[in-house]
Amino acid sequence: MKTFSKPPRQRRLISLAVAGACATFTAAHAQDATSSNSTDSMTSAPSVIVTGIRASMQSTMNMKRNADGIVDGIVADDIGKFPDTNLAESLQRISGVSIDRSNGEGQKVTVRGLGPDFNLVLLNGRQMPTTDLSDLSGRSFDFSNLASEAISQLQVYKTGRADSPTGGIGATINVMTARPLDNPGMRASIGGKALKDTSNDHLPGMLKGDSVTPEVSGIYSNTSADGRFGVAVSASHQKRDSGFNRAGLANAYQGPYRGNQVKAGETLPQPGEPGSQNITNRPGPNDLYIIPQNFGYSVNAIERERTNGQLVLQFRPVKELTTTLDMTYSEQKIHTKRNELSVWFAQTPTSTSSWPSGHVVAPLTYQEVYNAPQDISVIGGDYGTKTKNKSIGFNTVWKASADLRLEFDAHHSTAESGADSPFGTENNLSNASFSRGTTKIDFTKELPVLSMPAADLVNQPIQAAGSWFHNSWQKATVNQAQAKGSLKLLEASDLNFGVSYTDSTNRSTYSNVQNNTWGGASKASDYPASIFQANPLGSYFKELNGHNAPELFGSLYTFDFATLRALTAKATGNAAGYLPNFASADTDRELKEKSSSGYLSFGTDWDTAIPFRSTVGVRVERTKVTSVAQVLPGTAVVWGSQNELPITFAGSSYSTQDASYTNVLPSLSLDFDVRPDMKIRAGAGATIGRPRYDQLQGGLSLGTIVNYFTGGTASVGNPALKPVKSKNLDLSWEWYYSPQSLMSVALFHKKMDNYAGQSLISQPLYNLHTPVGGNYYNAAIGTGGCAPADTNCIRNYILGNFDGQPGVVKTGVKADGNLNGNITGLPTDPLVNFVTTTYSNQKSATVKGAELNVQHMFGRSGFGVQANYTWVSSPTKYDNANTNDQFAILGLSNSANLVGIYEDDKWSVRVAYNWRDKFLAATVDASNRAAPIYTDAYGQTDVSIGYNFNDRLSFQVEAINLTNSTQRQFGRTEAATLNVTQAGPRYMVGARYKF
Repeated sequence: MKTFSKPPRQRRLISLAVAGACATFTAAHAQDATSSNSTDSMTSAPSVIVTGIRASMQSTMNMKRNADGIVDGIVADDIGKFPDTNLAESLQRISGVSIDRSNGEGQKVTVRGLGPDFNLVLLNGRQMPTTDLSDLSGRSFDFSNLASEAISQLQVYKTGRADSPTGGIGATINVMTARPLDNPGMRASIGGKALKDTSNDHLPGMLKGDSVTPEVSGIYSNTSADGRFGVAVSASHQKRDSGFNRAGLANAYQGPYRGNQVKAGETLPQPGEPGSQNITNRPGPNDLYIIPQNFGYSVNAIERERTNGQLVLQFRPVKELTTTLDMTYSEQKIHTKRNELSVWFAQTPTSTSSWPSGHVVAPLTYQEVYNAPQDISVIGGDYGTKTKNKSIGFNTVWKASADLRLEFDAHHSTAESGADSPFGTENNLSNASFSRGTTKIDFTKELPVLSMPAADLVNQPIQAAGSWFHNSWQKATVNQAQAKGSLKLLEASDLNFGVSYTDSTNRSTYSNVQNNTWGGASKASDYPASIFQANPLGSYFKELNGHNAPELFGSLYTFDFATLRALTAKATGNAAGYLPNFASADTDRELKEKSSSGYLSFGTDWDTAIPFRSTVGVRVERTKVTSVAQVLPGTAVVWGSQNELPITFAGSSYSTQDASYTNVLPSLSLDFDVRPDMKIRAGAGATIGRPRYDQLQGGLSLGTIVNYFTGGTASVGNPALKPVKSKNLDLSWEWYYSPQSLMSVALFHKKMDNYAGQSLISQPLYNLHTPVGGNYYNAAIGTGGCAPADTNCIRNYILGNFDGQPGVVKTGVKADGNLNGNITGLPTDPLVNFVTTTYSNQKSATVKGAELNVQHMFGRSGFGVQANYTWVSSPTKYDNANTNDQFAILGLSNSANLVGIYEDDKWSVRVAYNWRDKFLAATVDASNRAAPIYTDAYGQTDVSIGYNFNDRLSFQVEAINLTNSTQRQFGRTEAATLNVTQAGPRYMVGARYKF
């Protein structure tokens, strides 16, 4: 071994400074080369002194160049000025990073093919809690909660390190905020924007919000004259009124079925059977086909208010000691109003359909004819949620000697989400006109076209039907303490060491108040004629081919939710049934994880023919898991409407389960200086990603409704699940051929074990019986002559002939002439089969890929370009022709970015195009069946223009989704549309003033 006989190279200082923000220490010998007035710069964000796009690009490039391992990132253009208004949208510009969008805005990130649950997000090197009412069981961080104005830089660590907290297999993402003592003196800025979201213009008048909404932000940082005290304050507030319109199958497709399969009431007639003459290009005997279960159009209005604030206090009594106290707060309120028009399909044997060629197919057109009028659902929702994030942390850095540096960091952080509306966190007030005759859907156009030529909402007015009101609450807490140190050894080596303890808790509760009066809860005369307003349906989908089809059903009905809810509650005499349950929970789940860890890493600079640095390390971590869950036993199954059989629950109990696991995670990093402007890096190591909370959570949970055709659903987690363990290999080549230009190629390979495989088990639970297939049912089929798919006929026969007998109660006659009432499963009836989802460590997977990255400035012309392309692949793919439960990597897709840049003293222009290829989003559909959900390829163009009026005042214009791109998801074939979504561009005009 030969070591340097001279001090280590200066650039190692920047490397350790960048890495320090991700829970690492700086080698003491590197500190010695720094100036005497920056003793704590190794654990804080680098000073935010960049001005302009080019300076930001150069700082970002230096971050990558001087880091240990493969690191990418983004540095703020200036204080209070991040390149994008949304952090996720900034991250997507980095090679290997792609994002999931919600309501037209970046929300969660996927890195190197690994989805949001397998990427760890830190705030200033600390693990943060996260809550998401739309995904109570996930670990993914929602970037829409954070404003970008207070962020100084984002760091994306793509290779594992001994000093990094565990949880990120794809990457560890560190969000850095500024520290006043890193940037002496007074610095401040204030900004304002006017936001115009055109998606708001594409909503019915009743749902529209404000045409233009405001955003304000400010940041202030100052230090005392002697450099001992520092304070930084930042705050922002944004209001955004937006919307999106969606057409699709909320409950996905029925099936899949083989062409030769016979299943009463569900499958297509076999060749030669009655009805087969209505099928064009029928799927062959060995082909697989699916049939639409329901379809609808919805308009959705979103009103969001986001408030962020941070306070940082620093004290440096002597140059060797720096203490920091920081407090961070964010609050996001989301108010949703929606209306929907939808239909159900249930008469497959009498259908007319046309099919494409292929071995796995979905219909091109599908039509059903009914013996009795069916319902047209007119649905509305009005609900609000609020998410709060709070964090308070303390950090102290002590340079004990020239060779030893110590640091202690602790924080208490919470995230809490719950209702911000008297109507709960989500609801659905369903109404119906029982006037639907022949119903057809055409999937050959971009917008599936629904036609109902016989519908008559004048003579069969809309009346109330079923409803549900959800109330969800979630709180996550992280208490974490980290102690670490760095010791200089010999002339060119350093030893980094540390211990940490993390106590995290995630608790969620859920309640549901449901009225199963899907056949009708009131009379049309209970409502004024003006309450339901007809709107031109096609006008809300103008970006989609098919919106102006002559056969498209013409109207989408809107109504005021609060008014209709009150009228329905009065008409039914059931006030409590039309409000959420805030007093108690149907489910109550808590998962605790307590982790203790320690690490050692040893780094050395080698003075060889090709100088290089080696770092070898190991992290040992032990985690204890405790699951507490409320269990609600089911007591009965009641057939109360045409196709749905709600479950009755009674009583509750709690179950507690414990488990633990230990991981040893080695790492090795090599950094070769091939030339002064060229690097080759190689790395190997192991990282872990913890299972989702629903995979860990014990306690059996039943779905609330048994489906007439498919049965019931249930789920149960496994607290003994081990985390996914990934063995990683990385190799990169980097050429820094000018101060602001680079070219790099990175290769990666990840072999992952202990993936939680999802198993679907069909089994009876709680001795629940269904009337479907029982004695009454068989009499309706045999004596009554009803077809198995004609559920109205079956219910009418049972209610008309067995009323008053055990389990049968007729309550009246519906407006369409069908009988109303309840049919309860009896002990002599068949047991319900529940498709139960459970998990075990049973899967392995491999992901490999390559990243190509180019950044080039064209001399002093002011023009530049950034471009990258990421290719990822895995042999573990979903087989669309396989009907069994399958395991596959979610979110795996290629992606690309192209950014054009121009900047001079006055103007700055950035035009960015981002593209992500199609990817597998889920392996279970909305009805909990084993079926794929794919998100189609998506591209979007964004533009930002800035003008510097003078050194202090600047103006900005931004356009997001300038090309008005739409989103789409599909099923087993690309023709099997699941949903299409139209939103719209949004524009911002703003000004910023620096003091």
